[in-house]
Amino acid sequence: MDDAPAPQADPRARWATLPEPVRIADTITSQASSDAPDPVMGRDTETEFMLRNAG
Repeated sequence: MDDAPAPQADPRARWATLPEPVRIADTITSQASSDAPDPVMGRDTETEFMLRNAG
């Protein structure tokens, strides 16, 4: 039985070469977009504020 540890690889070898470059076409997503919903949902907020706070 050989209990000797395995030889360690040089940790700097991982960074000796750069990875393959990523194509620009692979970095851009395309998603369907829609208009944002109306924040006041069709209500007349000025009139509602006046009616709530008048009097």
